[in-house]
Amino acid sequence: MANDSWRDNILLKGVNILAYVFLAGSNIATVAGPQACIVLNGKETYITPAPYAFYVWGLIHLLLLGYVIYQFYPAAKATIIDGISWRFPLLLVLNAIYVNSWASGHYVLAFIFALLVSASVSHIYWVVNKYHPRDTLFDELFVHLPFSLYHGWTLVLVVVTLFEAFGVNALNTPPGVGTKVFVFLALFFLESTSVATHVAGAIAISWSLWAIFAHQTSSLFIHYSALAFAILSLLSIVLSLYAIYTSRRTVGVILLDEERAPLVGS
Repeated sequence: MANDSWRDNILLKGVNILAYVFLAGSNIATVAGPQACIVLNGKETYITPAPYAFYVWGLIHLLLLGYVIYQFYPAAKATIIDGISWRFPLLLVLNAIYVNSWASGHYVLAFIFALLVSASVSHIYWVVNKYHPRDTLFDELFVHLPFSLYHGWTLVLVVVTLFEAFGVNALNTPPGVGTKVFVFLALFFLESTSVATHVAGAIAISWSLWAIFAHQTSSLFIHYSALAFAILSLLSIVLSLYAIYTSRRTVGVILLDEERAPLVGS
């Protein structure tokens, strides 16, 4: 609106910035760099992905930088200030606790906070998609896209942390039948979830499945199970993108036909 000012709701906007700078920055330093990635020093399980999977963090936080800048524009008020509101800094607090618990090897505590982070992201994701349509390109890039990626990525983190908290160490214990069954079910869960979520979240999950396939080479069953689910996930993304393309093309044809139609019927 014309009377909207960047100073409106300045407390929330300031807290969003502080949360991003101090908490998201800490997350990037902990897990995004090749030398800092906790996978290199953490517990190795039979669902641990290759370290490059964690570069998703960098993309999410880059998009969230756009989020904290976009919040100062009047067009963002309905979605960021009124819709997401204080859920965003709360999410980053939970995320920081999760990452630091994970990095320090407290995997059971990390799993609990992974669930809280996933629940928090899922709630924001639901609010954004149900009540706040993509009115502008900035809504798509800095609100819908980062939280869709975040939603898919946290589901991966819940599964990975679950195995770190309660699974066997892959460096010391060969996979038994039970381990293979649980890994297969976890991979199936990720693939089926990727089919049910939006494209950006599905891409985050598919990226992780390919990373699991690349990293898990000690067990052929797990290795090729991950490959099969990664292919299925990628196929679902391609089909989704094709469906989006054809639907938009159909809408364009309909609009074009309406424009060509006579104003008065014969």
